[in-house]
Parts: sequence; structure tokens; C-alpha cells
Amino acid sequence: DFYFVFSPYRQVSQRETSFIEKMKKTVRKQDSVKEVLHVCGQGKNIIVFYGSQTGTAEEFANRLSKDAQRYGMKGMAADPEEYTMGELARMSEIKNSLAIFCMATYGEGDPTDNAQDFYDWLQENDDEDLSGLNYTVFALGNKTYEHYNAMGKYVDKRLEELGAKRIFDLGLGDDDSNLEEDFVSWREQFWPAVCEHFGVEASADELSIRQYELKLHNDVNMNKVFTGEIGRLKSFEVQKPPFDAKNPFLAPVTVNRRLNKAGDRHLMHLELDITGSKLRYESGDHVAVFPTNDSALVNRLGEILGVDLDVVISLNNLDEESNKKHPFPCPTTYRTALTHYLDITNPPRTNVLYELAQYASEPKDQENMRKMASSSPEGKALYQTWVLDSCRNILAILEDMPSLKPPVDHLCELLPRLQARYYSIASSSKVHPNSIHICAVVVEYSTKTGRVNKGVATNWLKNKLVNGHKSTVPMFIRKSQFRLPFKATNPVIMIGPGTGIAPFMGFIQERGWLKEQGKEVGETVLYFGCRHKNEDYIYQEELEDAEKSGVLTQLNVAFSRDQDHKVYVQHLLKKNKEHVWKLIHTDNAHLYVCGDARNMAKDVQTALYEIAEELEGMTRTQATDYIKKLMTKGRYSQDVWS
Repeated sequence: DFYFVFSPYRQVSQRETSFIEKMKKTVRKQDSVKEVLHVCGQGKNIIVFYGSQTGTAEEFANRLSKDAQRYGMKGMAADPEEYTMGELARMSEIKNSLAIFCMATYGEGDPTDNAQDFYDWLQENDDEDLSGLNYTVFALGNKTYEHYNAMGKYVDKRLEELGAKRIFDLGLGDDDSNLEEDFVSWREQFWPAVCEHFGVEASADELSIRQYELKLHNDVNMNKVFTGEIGRLKSFEVQKPPFDAKNPFLAPVTVNRRLNKAGDRHLMHLELDITGSKLRYESGDHVAVFPTNDSALVNRLGEILGVDLDVVISLNNLDEESNKKHPFPCPTTYRTALTHYLDITNPPRTNVLYELAQYASEPKDQENMRKMASSSPEGKALYQTWVLDSCRNILAILEDMPSLKPPVDHLCELLPRLQARYYSIASSSKVHPNSIHICAVVVEYSTKTGRVNKGVATNWLKNKLVNGHKSTVPMFIRKSQFRLPFKATNPVIMIGPGTGIAPFMGFIQERGWLKEQGKEVGETVLYFGCRHKNEDYIYQEELEDAEKSGVLTQLNVAFSRDQDHKVYVQHLLKKNKEHVWKLIHTDNAHLYVCGDARNMAKDVQTALYEIAEELEGMTRTQATDYIKKLMTKGRYSQDVWS
């Protein structure tokens, strides 16, 4: 995620305006550019560019641009995909300018989709002279992943190599512990440094600042009202390709079945029909779906706030020059906004609590809400226990703090957007060109406050009845690097316990199809794991059939709880170490790991280090290097989540 900062309290010079115009003119997507950089000509000081995959970076960017206002500057957030970053060097022509880059890392150390072009530009332009450019970077990542914050670290280092001057230290946000806390701590030191750099008084106005104003539509034509569409009005009624994140395809659900025979969890297999969509996918790609919130939660929110959820409203940006006219598609109803557009189930971030504090009639409640948004140890601890550890969403907070009665429009302005959810595709397009398979486990758990929290997407998918009312799923495809070897003769070792088996169902189908085509196919080895053979051995029939027909040359299943001691996939790898090592070291096998990043992926990697040490006499350092080389050569791929 990235931001530019233009200096405060100055008339905008001709030079700046020409820089802005230049940046606009070199844009590829002329039609999608909302004249954002034009606003610098309107006296904006700070532009916050965000590179975001799941919306968090965009949230942080919005908060920083709002902060700028508190410090008497003018800011706005903007999507970098819509501009040519090649004009960065010209910022040095502007007196007192500063660029902030807020970069999220996605997948295996990759840039987010909307930062890809910028990343490519940084890599390709060795002769770019960025001397005179002042910058700082805040990175968003997760420590459980191999390439922790790779993107932010790369941008920070690369800008310096190209001659730019770092004016504030790289911030590292870790979503595995507390990303919010990392951001708040960084931001608290960042602003005084910026103010000092600009020679501006470093005192923030503590008032709540509204970004949008409410407009009620009393006599609106209902054909002009958004009812859940992501992009174009009526795009769900009249579907037009190409289909992507801004224009999802409504895929009918043709199969929805429970996979596990017993146990208290619900593992499910769904099939989405993409006939006529012109969508293409490869085994290993991800399908993204746009879920909706549970209507019971939405109704309860309406009840507790005492509002009619069916009034038609618009939230209009008070900054008329901003490219972001509304926080979500408008006009719409509160019901649609809370159902389709807003995240009402995740614990709210501290800025939401801070802004809502003014609406608590009890002074103690106000004090606690502001305290939780501060960086005092006491405040951080309260936020950690009362909000995060207790898994309190906005509804739980309103229920447990009866004096808090915010206006619904301000709440809707502050809540983050509901994001698409990504699933590894569990089918091969060679076998199922018009169908995409999903394998997922329904998320449901009890919280410390005695409530039952349900995963938004998995519970919504679970309730998609075949041929039922509204049994379509808005979706698009995201390409991945998780690919079968180009040469079918290369052996493959697939390691995927639980729903981590998803992409391997596609791989197995594809290897079977290649065999049917008369191709010579290398060894195909699977390591799968579940709790109990008689409960959650999912796809058992398909896997045993694949083994019988020789498509799977080896099927290894770890049943973790069917004996006194736990047995996991890494134990089976160690048990078969000679075979595993021969495939990797001698036969040029490709390794694939899919599933839990926090424990499983790490344990598998450790098992491979140990095999290399035991069979090849390597030291741990040599073994680590050996596995790293496999990764860089594209022979060790991971599709993991935490």
C-alpha cells in the first residue's frame, strides 16, 4: 500500500500541476481514472496510495488521509493501479514533498494485484534517478509465512537503491500477532516526524471528522438503487463479460454435499457452473466469492440501533474532488449495505471505537472506548482482551455497551468493506471446463462471552441450495503460481491435510486426464491427513479409485486421532524418507504443500530438513539452503493460509 505526501500550507505551483497532469496522461486505463491527481491542484497535501488484497491496507490508507486533516493538512486515499508510478521521480521538483508507500504482501512474498505494475516498474528500471524523493514505507504481512513482509521490505530497500531518501523507518505490521497495534504504534511516531519535516505544529485536532454526508432519498426510482452489485448497477440482472473482481459472474450452485461421514464439523463440496461465462481456469488457481452477511445479524443491528433498514440512502463524500464518491455503491438501503457491502462480523479496529466513543452516554464507556484506541499499555491490553480475545464484533459491542447509540449512517461510514473470500479450486479444467469445485469447512465457534460466531462465507455457502432461491454465487478467478510441472514425466509429491487437499483433487484429475491422453506421467504421490478414518476422510472413494487405477502411485493418509499418539503428514514423510528423498534429489520431483501455514507447513519443512540431514549428511544450514533453492526454482510450491 502506498501513499504520496505533498507538503502543507502552500499554493500549488504550475510545476506541481504539470507533474500531476503528466502522471494522469501516462495512465493505461484512462477511463477508470477519476482524475485523482487533479486534486493536488486543489491544494491537497497528502495522497495515500494503497496496495491492498483484502482491504486492510486500504483501510489504513483512509485512516492516514483522515489523520492528515487532523494535523491541518489535506489528504486522500487512492488506488495506485490507476496511475503511472514512473512519474515518481518528478516529485522531487516539488518543494517539501514526501511519498509514503504502504505495501501488503500476498501469497508467497508477492505484491498485491493492484501493486503488480508498480513492482514490475521498480524491478525493471535500474537507471531511474529518485534522488530528491523523500519516502517512508509501512508494510503489512504475517509472520507465519516464509516471506514475511517481503513486499514492503523490497520497496523500502529498492527506493533507497534508486537514490530516494528515507525520512522515517520502515514499519512492519504482523497480522499473526496484532497488526492493528503495530500500525497504531508506527503511526503515533510517524506523524510527529512528518510535522517536524514540514516544520508544522505537531498537535492533532482530537475531534471526530466525518468523511461522508447522509442523503435520504424519499421518492427514488428503485431501478436506480443498488441491491448488492459489486460494480455496475443491475450487473447481476444483465451479466456482461469479461468477469473479474469488479464484475463478478453469478455462478449457479449445481452440487452442495457434506463430505464427512460423522463428527461435529461440516466439511462440504460445492460445484459452481460457469457455462457461458467465458471464464477460464487452471488447476491450482483460486476462486473468489462475494458472500453476504447473515440476515439475523443485520436485523438485530437494525433493532438495537432503532432504525428502519429499508430507507434508501446515499453517503456522499464531503470532499467533492475525491475519486471515492461513496464508501460503498449508492444509493442503496441500510439493509443492503449491512448485508452485502460492510464487514459486521470481524472485531472493529481501534479507529472505529475512537470515532464512535462520542455516542456513548456513559462517561465510563466513552473513556474506555478512547482508551482502547490509544497506545497506552493499559488501553492496548483492554482492546486485546475485551475486543480481540473475546471476538466481539460490532453487534456484540453495542449489546454489551447499552449506552452506546451511534447514528447508523456514521457506523456505516466507519465499518470496513466486506471482502471477497478465496478458495483453492478443487477441480481440473481439463476434466471440468464448465465447473469449479470448492472444498471448505464451515466455521463456527463459541466465544468467551458465550456467543456463537459463524464464518460469513462458509455458512453462506453451506446454505446455497441446489436449484433453490438465490442459489447463485458471485465469483471470479484469481490466477496463481501453484502449477503442475510443465513436463508430465516429473514426479509430484502433494502434501495437503484437511481441506488442504482441494488443489490436489484438481491435480489428480489432471494427471488422470494426461494418462488417458496416452501421455507418460511421472509418479504422483499424495500425503493427506484427517482426524478419524471413519469420520472426516474426505474424498476417500475418489482417492482410493485413483490409487486403484494407478493415477495415484502412492496414497499416504495420516489419521491423527485414531491411536494414542498423534500422527500427522510430516510423520509419514519421515517414515517414507528414502522414497521421498529419491524423488526430490534424484528424480527432479515437484513438491506442493497446501493448508495451514502456522503449524503444518512449518512442520513439513522441518521434516524435509531432517530427511536431508539424515540421508545426505547435510547440516541444518545446508538443508535449509537446499530447500530454499527448490523454492526459487519453482519445485517447492505452497498454497497456505493462517
